[in-house]
Amino acid sequence: MNDITEQITEFLSAALRRQVGPDDDYFAQGLTDSLFALELVTFVENRFALTVEAEDLDLDSFRTADRITEFVRRKLDAPERGEAHAQRS
Repeated sequence: MNDITEQITEFLSAALRRQVGPDDDYFAQGLTDSLFALELVTFVENRFALTVEAEDLDLDSFRTADRITEFVRRKLDAPERGEAHAQRS
């Protein structure tokens, strides 16, 4: 497991109060709700210093720690746009 996935699974396990593996779909298991989804997006933005745009809000990208890891890697590799880029420089 890589560092990004470890950070995500640690957060998920603590927030859900049960051990979560990288491929566990906590939404399908009924462990989460829409309020938790917002908390998860906020965690991802803060922990990895990125912005989750409205067009990024696809539940499939946030179903498992592995999928979140893929999402984070795509966002970090993607070119920055507009003002967000200027603020990070």
